[in-house]
Amino acid sequence: MDNEDYVSFLKKYSDYLTIDKPSTWDNLSFMVEYQFGYMYGRYLLWNFVGRQNDVQGKYDNLDGNWLSGINFIDEIHLGKGTTENLPDDVKNNKARNTYYFLPFFIGLLGLMYHAQKDLKSFYVLLALFLFNSIALKIFLNERPFEPRERDYALVGSFYVFAIWIGFGVYAIYEIISEKVKSKLVGPVVIGACLLAAPILMAAKNWDDHTRANKYTAIAMAKNYLNSCDKNAILYTIGDNDTFPLWYAQEIEGVRTDIKIVNTQLFMTDWYIDQMKFKTYEADGLPISFKHSEYVGDKLDYVAYIPKTEARWDIKAFIDFIKIPNSTIEMSNGQTIHFYPTNKIRIPINKANIIKNRVVNKEFYDSIVPYIDLDISGRALYKNRLMALDVLANNDWKRPIYFTGGSFGDDDYLWMKDYLQLDGLVYKLVPVKTAIDKENPYDMGDIDSEKMYNLVNNWTWGNGDLTTIYHDPETRKNSISYRTNMARLMEKLINEGKNEKAEKIIDMALTKMPMDYYGYYTMVEPFAGGYYALGEKEKARKLLDRLVKKYQQNLTYYSGIQASIQNGIASDIITDIERYRSLLIVMKDNKDEAYYNKNKPAFNTFVQRFGRFGREPE
Repeated sequence: MDNEDYVSFLKKYSDYLTIDKPSTWDNLSFMVEYQFGYMYGRYLLWNFVGRQNDVQGKYDNLDGNWLSGINFIDEIHLGKGTTENLPDDVKNNKARNTYYFLPFFIGLLGLMYHAQKDLKSFYVLLALFLFNSIALKIFLNERPFEPRERDYALVGSFYVFAIWIGFGVYAIYEIISEKVKSKLVGPVVIGACLLAAPILMAAKNWDDHTRANKYTAIAMAKNYLNSCDKNAILYTIGDNDTFPLWYAQEIEGVRTDIKIVNTQLFMTDWYIDQMKFKTYEADGLPISFKHSEYVGDKLDYVAYIPKTEARWDIKAFIDFIKIPNSTIEMSNGQTIHFYPTNKIRIPINKANIIKNRVVNKEFYDSIVPYIDLDISGRALYKNRLMALDVLANNDWKRPIYFTGGSFGDDDYLWMKDYLQLDGLVYKLVPVKTAIDKENPYDMGDIDSEKMYNLVNNWTWGNGDLTTIYHDPETRKNSISYRTNMARLMEKLINEGKNEKAEKIIDMALTKMPMDYYGYYTMVEPFAGGYYALGEKEKARKLLDRLVKKYQQNLTYYSGIQASIQNGIASDIITDIERYRSLLIVMKDNKDEAYYNKNKPAFNTFVQRFGRFGREPE
């Protein structure tokens, strides 16, 4: 749950929640326990004691904690049973690095030695350490549910602690040399400390920090760009999918005919100015607003003041907002522009659609005469207003695409019913494909031949190698790949193109090795695909591997003390239900013998966690 989800939860259930105003003591306790402890102390110990894995911490015992590698200490910290019967995914996580407290203790010794030998310079380093740690936490005043781990902001304090490790080595040398008079003391102490700190840390960290042969980020950027038709406009949602695209165009010269628009930056006047200009081979955006109309905080948001139920032509809507006196004074004294209707109509010139080859011939009869959209919310923000202006002036001359990663209606300009999935991106098309309420994330229709050709030309950046580090972002990107390939597989099967469908399944499983990418629910559809193609043995083999993953997880959970199990109940229940869904795949595909074979083991795990109220099969 991120901050936006948390706010949404509070709004939705506000009538049922009783919230007491936190006291000063509550605030101080939160500061010490969460902000100083979890959001700093944990990071410090990551670097000098060890780290559980590379999965973002959720303030639970399973992910993102510090870990020493000394089991009885780790069990005190994480709970009884948390270091036993580890699933393969936990044991094989390359970011599971343990230093047995050795660098940390040397650093503490160095800190005390420094304070004893030179108090003045110690205070200088201590001040630098505190300003880059505790003071920084007070300044940032972090809330829970950060979108990512924030350890990178504290690196200055880690540098200071590393200096104290250096002092610690000399402290050990002095202590031993006082008792043992030998020329070998120096080399032995230095050698031992090198093994205890930098060499141990390098050996543990190398496999999850090396970037050798790893090109998955640039590969995905190329696949985004190559999914678009010529001279496209591509709207991206955030930083993670934009930076690799910029690199691909700027450094490697990939698809420089495409105009990339970061919708977050599209809120700023300087970026809108940039978007008007040609970059590489890509023409600027057809924005009709003048700089003076959106400079600074002008048009940061336009308020919805209902005055009519009429549906306006999109150009008339834009022109109304441009009128100097289409303003209203807010209660705070601010004067802003407004719009009187949230209902917009985009007329479609079918001849233009055909001329510009917006859709393939087989869809010509499905082209709609207009697209109606309803703007949700009480305001229209500058980035959405500019995107609507582009839409009004483009008149389908250039194809418009959206990257995935979000399912908000506004991210697709309230036109999610008019999308076509092309490779990794969604193309805006004048063909209606209503969102299935049972599968709201499966947006857009698929032109199977076009998408099949796109997928077959994807580059994978060595993502299929088992020797590289598949970091969390690489693993997360597999969600888009697998989901889109599964949808293509289903479309091909429905069209009777079985050979192509099987090729897509095999590609998904080989290019993204299951054991290295996780997100096993995204693999499950391929088992159903094998069944549909008559490949029962392949389906069973894949299901066996998936079943094993959930059995390992549930075996691990069952060995953890009950009080901690209660804290991770959602993880336990989720894995039980995901395990169940595999049995449902067997049952739905009429593989009764295999279903009956697997059912008893599943019911055994349900029985183990009986207090969580899951029904047996």
